[in-house]
Amino acid sequence: MQLPVNPPVSPMLAKSVSVMPPDASYEPKWDGFRSVCFRDRDEVELGSRNEKPLTRYFPELVSAALAELPPRCVIDGEIVIATDAGLDFDALQQRIHPADSRVRMLADKTPAAFVAFDLLALGEDDYTGRPFSERRAALVEALAGTGQAFHVTPATTDQDTAQRWFSEFEGAGLDGVIAKPLTITYQPDKRVMFKVKHERTADCVVAGYRVHKSGEDAIGSLLLGLYKDDGMLASVGVIGAFPMAERRRLFTELQSLVTEFDDHPWNWAAHEAGERTPAKNAGSRWNAGKDLTFVPLRPERVVEVRYDHMEGERFRHTAQFNRWRPDRDPRSCTYEQLERPLTFSLGEIIPGLKAR
Repeated sequence: MQLPVNPPVSPMLAKSVSVMPPDASYEPKWDGFRSVCFRDRDEVELGSRNEKPLTRYFPELVSAALAELPPRCVIDGEIVIATDAGLDFDALQQRIHPADSRVRMLADKTPAAFVAFDLLALGEDDYTGRPFSERRAALVEALAGTGQAFHVTPATTDQDTAQRWFSEFEGAGLDGVIAKPLTITYQPDKRVMFKVKHERTADCVVAGYRVHKSGEDAIGSLLLGLYKDDGMLASVGVIGAFPMAERRRLFTELQSLVTEFDDHPWNWAAHEAGERTPAKNAGSRWNAGKDLTFVPLRPERVVEVRYDHMEGERFRHTAQFNRWRPDRDPRSCTYEQLERPLTFSLGEIIPGLKAR
């Protein structure tokens, strides 16, 4: 490729803030794979946040880029999979697979889309040194009339509208709002934008732990559960950000709760029957060599955690420790306590962004 901005490029980043900053351009925070798309005539490359290529995992986007984008451009955005129920991050994760046949099958079954929100280059011009307000205007013009796969994110400079988006769009699977100062240049790998994300708390049952990677007598992460209407304890996520001294203290403290799998809600017979449980000796989709074995605990302790939003029955991201709740009955830790956002259609956010 011989573009004004060539791969690899680390995308510009955002830092978390609790209040919507004033005097900015606001846009929905899309929940997918961050990607910089490079097109130089017949060549297309999709770069990831860590500068590794995603191109082979999304062949349908390569074809769409050749059909829908300007002949020479570099566009920053998010790869997403849209469904009638909102964004589907699980389906997106399944694309990271070594078998080309499976990737192409999934590309046909659940095609991805690309939501563009910044312009780095167009034709012979490098836009990275220009203010965001100019880059945004050029992006909208360059992608006007694109097809089914490439879309421009909506944006507004009205703070009240952004606050409404923050409340409403979560129901379509989006997880907050990004605020971009209108004058900022494009600064790769720098946190010069701002993100406002949802933060909530939930009381969860501690049902197991994984040992720390150091191999010492220390907790790596605690496995969290919530009770369903049928009385089953569902696996909802983990917490793991503890100082090493606390990891060691917890390891010692929790030994009295260690039990056998036969006496545990997440027993392997239930797992084999299809229950959503942490899989014994299972591998991670992102690291096939990662050991996900856990030590089962009697579900008798309750912890309050912070989380941003749910994806199905699980926390979308790793939860954060808030405090222990010795006053709570573990059986009272149900899904009923969770705030459920109103359903919102992706097509109301971007017309044309829908399941294909």
